[in-house]
Amino acid sequence: MTSYAQTVCPSAPQLADLVPYDPKYLPADAFLSANENPRDVDEELRRQIMRALREVDFNRYPDPLANNLRDMIAEANGVSRDQVLVGNGGDELLFDIALAWGGPGRKFLNMPPTFSVYENNAQLTNTEVVSVVRDENYDIDEEAVLARVAEGDIDYAIVTSPNNPTGRLADEQFILKLLESTNALVVVDEAYFEFSRKTIRPYLERFENLLILRTFSKAFSLAGVRVGYVLGAPSVIREFIKVRQPYSVDAVSQAIAQVIYENRAQFEPGISAIIAERSRVFDELRRIAKVVPYPSDANYILFSVPQAQRVWQALYDRGILIRDLSGARHLEDCLRVTIGTEEQNNAFLDALRVVLADLAREQLQN
Repeated sequence: MTSYAQTVCPSAPQLADLVPYDPKYLPADAFLSANENPRDVDEELRRQIMRALREVDFNRYPDPLANNLRDMIAEANGVSRDQVLVGNGGDELLFDIALAWGGPGRKFLNMPPTFSVYENNAQLTNTEVVSVVRDENYDIDEEAVLARVAEGDIDYAIVTSPNNPTGRLADEQFILKLLESTNALVVVDEAYFEFSRKTIRPYLERFENLLILRTFSKAFSLAGVRVGYVLGAPSVIREFIKVRQPYSVDAVSQAIAQVIYENRAQFEPGISAIIAERSRVFDELRRIAKVVPYPSDANYILFSVPQAQRVWQALYDRGILIRDLSGARHLEDCLRVTIGTEEQNNAFLDALRVVLADLAREQLQN
């Protein structure tokens, strides 16, 4: 063990009980844990990307606001440039939300179980977390949420639609009631909206307190490039620009994202294939004894199963990496599987049947 001549003072006190987000990035034959698109960018688009990269000046700082990409996104969504902000993946933008609307003496309304990074960001910024837990089917307790915001002290809320990890869309009428009942910033995280075919985008002009978050990581196969964006009122976007990191989206990522977004229609067949496979995998999971899958509008399915941690390990031992959520609050006995290719999904289903049969025989022997 190293013996230091001088120790370091303690880190910030809000880090004491914080558990870092762990995506459990592990080697595997089938990666079905991180909700990535199973299909990589094709060769023709890669050639277009390489041509675009030849135009990038690596010795110059990038456009700090990625304005060319902002313009493309704005045009596609029928808004102006000043209603769009691009970030280093959705993760940077989620942290910017906590920086701009959270802080000491301020409150964030959370609806667990949901994406754990929301609560982590609140803790990092000394924002008080007010949680309204979902019901036994993982649907939002709408009456409880509306009653809580009616108290008037919530500064921002995040509604994930579809929700991660449980998969379901939030009800549109509920979101409208929430927007109407509070002046808190209501963030609708639409990271998976391409798989649900539903968006709250038509209401941007009506509500200044609505912010929509999206990403290139899922439907557009760019999880490794790190580009996301938000749509909102110009007044809200201006506040985000105050807290965002300068040059957070590098020139290479901007160039790649522009090529992909310009050609986004080419991803539609792959998205449709994932939606079709989602339905098939859900039906197959329902046929497996002791497995309870939850309906999903995203590119993954949450399911509960006895001895979830052992099932996860046995699947991983067979080269199938899915997400173990059984240790998280409100998600006991739950695992989440990303929808992959037909071949990957079949490998997962076959392995799951074998694992559960082995566990059943073990129980009988004991």
